[in-house]
Amino acid sequence: MSENILVTRDGAVGVITINRPEKLNAMTPEMAEALVAAVGDFNHDDTIRCVILTGAGDKSFSAGSDIRTLDAYDTAWNFRNRTDYCDAIRALLKPSIAAVNGYAFGGGLETAMACDIRIAANTASFAAPEIKLGWIGGGGMAVNLAHAIGPSNAALMIMTGDPVDAATAERWGLVSRVVAPENLMVEALKLAGIIAIRAPIAAETAKLNLRAAWELSIANAIAYERDLQAICFATEDAAEGRAAFKQKRAPVFRRR
Repeated sequence: MSENILVTRDGAVGVITINRPEKLNAMTPEMAEALVAAVGDFNHDDTIRCVILTGAGDKSFSAGSDIRTLDAYDTAWNFRNRTDYCDAIRALLKPSIAAVNGYAFGGGLETAMACDIRIAANTASFAAPEIKLGWIGGGGMAVNLAHAIGPSNAALMIMTGDPVDAATAERWGLVSRVVAPENLMVEALKLAGIIAIRAPIAAETAKLNLRAAWELSIANAIAYERDLQAICFATEDAAEGRAAFKQKRAPVFRRR
């Protein structure tokens, strides 16, 4: 891993902390590689049922790519084909929660949007500031913002580069909850714990289903959902869920 990407476990919940607070948790290529490794480890760990992504310190979730490292790419093509930390989070099979503790700017906003659920401290702020430096986001900025907050609000953020506060982000639908900073990880762990006791295969297929709902026609999305439902129904966990319901007890899911 990396000293700048910390990985911890709290029961069935994995926590990834971007740990470079002195640089606003800005991401380097080495950190992107470490994030890929952390995601790979969690994907292969059946005991992990949900993953939280957050930033160290109380000022920044992540300010995106460390601008000072970008000139190291000798061609635009090599920049295009770099290891991308947003792609790393999108490759996570388990449900994910972004606990946004401060600035989520540029690639930091894209990383938060790569998570399934976002909650934020009331001190957090969100921005797509790339236009101020001469480029645009490349980690899913436009498509994810347009889906989350609508085309007009997405255009406002991307074309001005100016930040919006946590209250606005919640009103627009960019985040699900806003809490006091001292309660952020408490709330994230509580939510992750709830997800972690649900049927894990069902949770992972729900993640696939939600992504497909963005991309498919309504008819194809419903057909795909029905296929995923049938796959879940055939699992041992689904049989356990039905048995637990009839026996009036809590189910014990084993990801089988």
